[in-house]
Amino acid sequence: MSEEQAALRLPGVRSAMTWWHERAADADTVLLDGFHALKHALRFGADVHVAVSSDKAAVMRLAADLAPDLTAELAERVTELPAAALRELVTRVHPTGVAALAARPGSDGRTATLSALPRQAPVVVLDRPRNLGNVGAVIRLAAGFGVTGVVTTGDLDPWHTNAVRAGAGLHYATAVRRTTPDGLPPGPLHVLDPEGEDIRAAELPDDALIVFGSERHGVSDELRARATALVSLPMRPQVSSYNLATSVGMTLFHWSATSRSPLVPGRP
Repeated sequence: MSEEQAALRLPGVRSAMTWWHERAADADTVLLDGFHALKHALRFGADVHVAVSSDKAAVMRLAADLAPDLTAELAERVTELPAAALRELVTRVHPTGVAALAARPGSDGRTATLSALPRQAPVVVLDRPRNLGNVGAVIRLAAGFGVTGVVTTGDLDPWHTNAVRAGAGLHYATAVRRTTPDGLPPGPLHVLDPEGEDIRAAELPDDALIVFGSERHGVSDELRARATALVSLPMRPQVSSYNLATSVGMTLFHWSATSRSPLVPGRP
């Protein structure tokens, strides 16, 4: 029997692989791909079912450098598997050699968070986004700026594995859900549009829904017609557009620089 075969027969390894196979088939299970995704999910209260790595010692070195607050929890949670076994569980193993499965937060709690008034930080609305990487990058920005949440319309699931990977697990740091245009949370709609008021002269209220259009088609006519205000980002002539995440980052920076909300990061 090889060393790898022997490892697969260890009780802890068998238990972790069984848990993985049972949970992976659940529609409400989220794959946390890589150390940073697991780190952020744990910091923001995710219900992590199982965490595995092909090199636990390397994971613990990362924890010592990047997440000393989580070293004890990671030491307890992460099960080391043979590299071949990890490849069976995860199609594309992250360079950090760690992966985990966690529960998607309940929709009722996310809806309540997004709908609660008065709101002290905006909600970002992505209208019919087409790129999961961009969705994840926007969620990472939203978490960093401390906004209330991110709502998407259209076909893409903002909790898709590719979006969670791009968001580095920060879906758990803010409220993320998909809905229809009629199901948006309450609040004034401030729509990003080339014909809008220059954002440098505009006020973005703390209770605003800040609406960004798809990478190709912009905001739908339906949401544009419902806009409380149209806002534009400054841009050099003959430049077509900014990347979606770039646009969101610029807009949220403007909100953070002009708002008096106590939720603005770094506000004394």
